[in-house]
Amino acid sequence: MKNKLTIIGRKLAWQQNILASSIVLLCSLVSYFIWGIDYARSVLSAGVVTIIPNVIFALRAFKYAGAKSSKLVVESFFSGVKLKMVLTAFLFVLAFKILVLLPIPFFSMFCFIMALPLVTPFLIKQ
Repeated sequence: MKNKLTIIGRKLAWQQNILASSIVLLCSLVSYFIWGIDYARSVLSAGVVTIIPNVIFALRAFKYAGAKSSKLVVESFFSGVKLKMVLTAFLFVLAFKILVLLPIPFFSMFCFIMALPLVTPFLIKQ
């Protein structure tokens, strides 16, 4: 049986990840038509570098909930954060090692998607 609290947390995390993915796809399409393929590739790469670790974090962090498993909640959350940070750093290195990216569109989209959880509660109503 799934804990009701984990279902709520996972649902919000998936909504946030779907919103972020939609924004990345929309921004990459817009940048493709305005500035070309290099900008679009940089924007899309930043989205991938940001969203994949967020999905892994959501899967890891919302595994447990409730007062009885409070220690497991904290451990899963912190292990999810650690894994997210390591995976983000690895994807950064991989993106800049393999792809030729433009730094301004890449870091602009990266910062935008990283700041998106601050405004997501205002955009997604329960």
